[in-house]
Amino acid sequence: MPLSAPAPRTLHHTRAVTCRGYRRDDGLWDIEGHLVDTKTFDIHQMDREDNVLRAGEPLHEMWIRLTIDIDFVIHAVEVVTDWGPYHGCGGITPNFQSLKGLQIRSGFTQRTRELLGGTRGCTHLVELLGPVATTAFQTLYGAREKTKPAGSDGKRPGLIDSCHMYASDGALVKKRWPAWHTGEPEAV
Repeated sequence: MPLSAPAPRTLHHTRAVTCRGYRRDDGLWDIEGHLVDTKTFDIHQMDREDNVLRAGEPLHEMWIRLTIDIDFVIHAVEVVTDWGPYHGCGGITPNFQSLKGLQIRSGFTQRTRELLGGTRGCTHLVELLGPVATTAFQTLYGAREKTKPAGSDGKRPGLIDSCHMYASDGALVKKRWPAWHTGEPEAV
């Protein structure tokens, strides 16, 4: 069901984020994110050749590729800034190599902000890492369930209590992982 009809309005800004996950022939996985911001009007005093960002031209256009393994460990990082509001925006991309060796798991977002927050990184690229990380989980889910099903290692599956559908006392957890179900036992 779409959103309800909006009040009369005028579009000013569009942010498009596209993420894709690929299985590589060598057994690793590439997770790519692409962010594009555009305006519907010209902006003057920009760090562009004629000091104008024209309506529809990208204010930001940035790319991230993380190469990861089945355990979500980052093996390679590629970051490109095609467009930023200032000529020097892309100069920070080498700092993103600090992500190598990290594992995408609980606490990943906080760790990326510690490494690349503020003047050590780019706000837009750091924000793009969130949907890239989520895309990694979506991409690898099927492959991991075949080789390492959630809970098969004796550890509580990470999905439990991650949202209302995976509540530890809910029907879904009871069905999929009865050993970790915290709700009322069924009457015998």
